[in-house]
Amino acid sequence: MNRVSMEAFTHPLAVQELASRQDLSAEAVAQFIDEHTFPLVEGTSITFLYRGRADAVYLHQWIYGLPSAQPFHRLGDHDVWYLVQEIPEKSRFEYKLEVVQGDQHRLIQDPLNPQIARDPFGANSVCHGAGYEVPDWTEPDPEARTGRIERMIVQSKALGGRRMVSVYVPARFRPDRRYPLLIAHDGGDYLKFSGFKTVLDNLIHRLEIPSMIVALTHPRRRLREYADHEPHAAFIAEELLPALEFTYPLIDVDDARGLLGASFGAVAALSTAWRYPGKFGRLFLQSGSFAFTDIGPHSRGPAFDPVVEFVNGFRKNPIAVSEKIYLTCGVYESLIYENRSLLPILQGTGMEVKFVESRDGHNWENWRDTFRGGLSWLFPGPLWMVYE
Repeated sequence: MNRVSMEAFTHPLAVQELASRQDLSAEAVAQFIDEHTFPLVEGTSITFLYRGRADAVYLHQWIYGLPSAQPFHRLGDHDVWYLVQEIPEKSRFEYKLEVVQGDQHRLIQDPLNPQIARDPFGANSVCHGAGYEVPDWTEPDPEARTGRIERMIVQSKALGGRRMVSVYVPARFRPDRRYPLLIAHDGGDYLKFSGFKTVLDNLIHRLEIPSMIVALTHPRRRLREYADHEPHAAFIAEELLPALEFTYPLIDVDDARGLLGASFGAVAALSTAWRYPGKFGRLFLQSGSFAFTDIGPHSRGPAFDPVVEFVNGFRKNPIAVSEKIYLTCGVYESLIYENRSLLPILQGTGMEVKFVESRDGHNWENWRDTFRGGLSWLFPGPLWMVYE
């Protein structure tokens, strides 16, 4: 039997419960794990637990400002490791565990946590803080009629070659009606990692946004094409938009057309609107990589060089490029400073700007969670037009 000091467990109630057992057997530890879900959320205290052979265990969580690797503590002589974190309510963040055995370092998903989020690089475990709930409008609704995804090939002189574009066509589409248009950068990733089609189906069904056409682009050289790349802007405004106008019945006014993008995609959306001011009356910019320098060089790597040049120029001579901009960023992102700094500059041009922060990081489900607020504000459906 192993006795455990109470001094090692001063925060979470459930760990105190475990530590209070004077004879802490392997069976008691197993029972404790079976009776709880992990990470164990108790108000703002969150306990992570790992069970298995290890010389050390670390938490790697994507929260800017906290250490990138935080060590777990061992529970007595057992093969159980724990770490207590204080996280604000309504937080959501992604993480992995690093398990060290000798010279071997493994970065793994949390075996005790079934919640995962996928991205282009794989999958991470997800922690939901107290008060956070996955929005119900992100889940499939059996009552919502589903739209369809069509494929369009656009021959691009600007980008040199054929480009495939996925197009969301809403349920009950009628060729004798006219529809607003949204062009989404990284469209394939929005569909795969943010459940974008399900969200569109649900919000249209709930009348929170109108039935609309959404063009979903698929970049080839993303960091180059999205970093204030003139050929990319020409593709969007001079090639893709006319092809969509020819194929689908679109509302022929600028305030019924929008651009969406996250991270570098937000830079591409803003720079395209800047090169074609007034052509896209709605911008939805999520966690934009709006790096800039007030003095001296930047430290984000060469891929950001054209971005910094663009943002520096925009900050120096800002102009109104659209009518309405919905700007979002997670407070756990390194880009929160840049997005907060851009807000008054955008507002100073006379554009109507709404800025929303979330307790989340730089990831696809954070961007998913802002869809309802952003889309319904930029493109209000019949419900909002009646009640607001």
